[in-house]
Order: sequence, then structure tokens, then C-alpha cells
Amino acid sequence: MDHFPTNWGRPRNDAYDPYGTFPLPHRPNNHAKDTFAEGVQRTQQPIVTGTSVLALKYKDGIMMAADTLASYGSLARFKDVTRLHPVGNYTVIGAGGDMSDFQYIQKFLDELIIDEFTAQDGHDLGPAQIHEYLSQVMYSRRSKINPLWNSLLVGGFKDGKSFLAYVDLLGTTYSASTLATGYGAYLAQPLLRKEVEGKEDTLTAEEAVRIMETCIRVLYYRDARSIDKYQLATITAEGIKIIDSRPISTSWSFAEGIRGYGAQTQ
Repeated sequence: MDHFPTNWGRPRNDAYDPYGTFPLPHRPNNHAKDTFAEGVQRTQQPIVTGTSVLALKYKDGIMMAADTLASYGSLARFKDVTRLHPVGNYTVIGAGGDMSDFQYIQKFLDELIIDEFTAQDGHDLGPAQIHEYLSQVMYSRRSKINPLWNSLLVGGFKDGKSFLAYVDLLGTTYSASTLATGYGAYLAQPLLRKEVEGKEDTLTAEEAVRIMETCIRVLYYRDARSIDKYQLATITAEGIKIIDSRPISTSWSFAEGIRGYGAQTQ
């Protein structure tokens, strides 16, 4: 901030400083300030953000779900944003956090897949390789104090094996049979663990869809940054399938009994 009132544009006598703020010969100039004069600026907080991403293992592969809202602060600004992105033939990534950083991640992953294809060496990148690459990129950016502000789930199916893992803006990584980012880590993860853990080899696709719908519904009720439309992705031996956004059924009849909300006012 410029603390010299004589530089604020107020008319004055050039021979006399009525504010007595600084010796006239040494007064700072009125030239335009360069935005980057004090060094490179870093992102201090995410701007347009997505909330929870959910994922689980079932007997045929991996299922992932995410709603389609991107919020500008607390404003539900963009209501048809795709937060599940296919990478190659075996992998899908789901992102919470800053959407512009996610678009950057999509761009360099697509370039990586193109480079791998043009090599024509008989190898394809699988989900484990994509996750390892992302973990290195995220940790590198964190070490430069310029993180990509995202929490990512990486799910895939290759060579008869399911893969599901997490990586965030600090480069933290872990793997489990059920994962969730954002608010879903608090509300949906207990539901997923109860329904899935120990049943990964017997859980059918229909049961997995029902579980996902229940979790998305709970998040819509409780998470102010969510919306009642979501996308579903499955990664199996048959390939990747991402279903277009669909609405989730909800019921608000319980609200009638809440004091101050429905008919009950006392």
C-alpha cells in the first residue's frame, strides 16, 4: 500500500507539502506500479472449486462418482462441469478443488498419453503409472510453494487388476478399497466402508450404483457446495464408461418438523 497521501491524486502545491509526510526531494514518484514488481505471485487460495469425489472397488472393477457443480466461493456458479476425466484406455481421474488447476492437469496428462502413444513401444500407461506420475508432479509443485490446488482420485483396471488411489496438493498418497475427497471424506466415507469393505469381490455393479446414489444424496443434503446432479464412471475389463449427468432423487418432507423452517414456528 502507498502510505503517502501526496501520491493519492489530491491537488497540492508543488513547493509545499501540506501533509508533511516526506521530504520533498525524496518523495516517491507517482508512476504506475508494476503488479509483479515484488516478485512472482502464487495462488493463495482456490477460486472456482469442486467438492467431493467418491470411488469404490467392486467385483468387476472401479466405480467413481462426482457431482457436476463448480462453485465460485459460495456461489453455485457452474452447474454442468465434468470432474471425471479419462486418461488413456485404463484410467479415470476425479478431482475436487480448483477447477482451473484441474484443467491444467487434464492438459498435461493428455499430452503424456499422446507422447506414450507416439513412442509405439508396445507399452501403455496404466492407472498405477498415472498415479505415480501425478504424485511426483503434485509434490514437485508443493515444494516450489506453488501447489496445484486439488485432491485427486485415480481409478483404473488393467491386466485383470483394479487400482484405486489418492493424491493431493501436498503430494500425499494412499490407497484403499473406498476413497472420498472433500466433504465426502467425512460424510460418505463411513457409509462406503460399511457397505464395501470385505465385500469387494462379491459386490455387483447394481449394488455399487445404489451405494453411490445413497452417498451422493447424503452429500447433497449436507454439503452446501454440492448439487443434485452427478456423473458416474466405471472402469472394467471392457473399458471406460462415463455416464452423462443424471439427477438424484431427494425428499425434503422431514423439514416440516424443523422449528423455524416449515409450518412449525414455535
